[in-house]
Amino acid sequence: METNNFFTGSRQLEILDDKLGISFPVLVHYPTHAQSIPTQTGPYTMDVSVDAEIAAGKFPLILISHGNSGSHLIYRTISTYLAQHGYIVAMPEHYGNNRRNNELAQSIENLQYRPRHCSLTVDHLIQEYTPSIIREKIGIIGHSFGGYTALALAGGTPWTQSGIAVEVQSDSRIKALILMAPAAAYFYPEGSLNRVNLPILLMIAQHDQFTPEKWTSDIILKQVPDPAKIILRTIENAGHFS
Repeated sequence: METNNFFTGSRQLEILDDKLGISFPVLVHYPTHAQSIPTQTGPYTMDVSVDAEIAAGKFPLILISHGNSGSHLIYRTISTYLAQHGYIVAMPEHYGNNRRNNELAQSIENLQYRPRHCSLTVDHLIQEYTPSIIREKIGIIGHSFGGYTALALAGGTPWTQSGIAVEVQSDSRIKALILMAPAAAYFYPEGSLNRVNLPILLMIAQHDQFTPEKWTSDIILKQVPDPAKIILRTIENAGHFS
């Protein structure tokens, strides 16, 4: 749906992982006709309409997965833009790997929890917005370690630095990936991305010291079964956090 006749609705959710007995917050932005106003959310001011009624119609669903020890809120300009143009956007704060609590960094649990909690977010959103979501148009934007999350959700098999394959929960409902400076090293072993057969927009920063340009793109281009489905864009003069 190509329109910018919407304001941005905003809703804070807390999603429970019954199996693990933990919960995590998700910020949802979505199209609404209710007038938005500057609203404080964490340390940021966003032009949104809190808890407004979603606009009539059916919309694609986009997840945004933040980077290692990061914040879902730093992608607010992307999420509000998408909502104004007819997308429902869900931004989970990854449990144990965020700016407030990073206790799971470098752990196998973190590799497993990230894609699992994205799937739980999709479950919740589909239930809450059943008439409004186009189920055939669910995608994910992943930045840095969020790019790892997106590839794992799409069927990738990650490996630890010590060479152990990690069992993760993929999600066949995901139909497209946007990878921004993705942490692709977890999929370096041959065959790791054999099941990732989706359209991918791969955005690489020219001066990225964390996920170097050619090395990162080569891992993905050489591993997926159909590299013709990848659109590669190198962002000139950009760094990892641009």
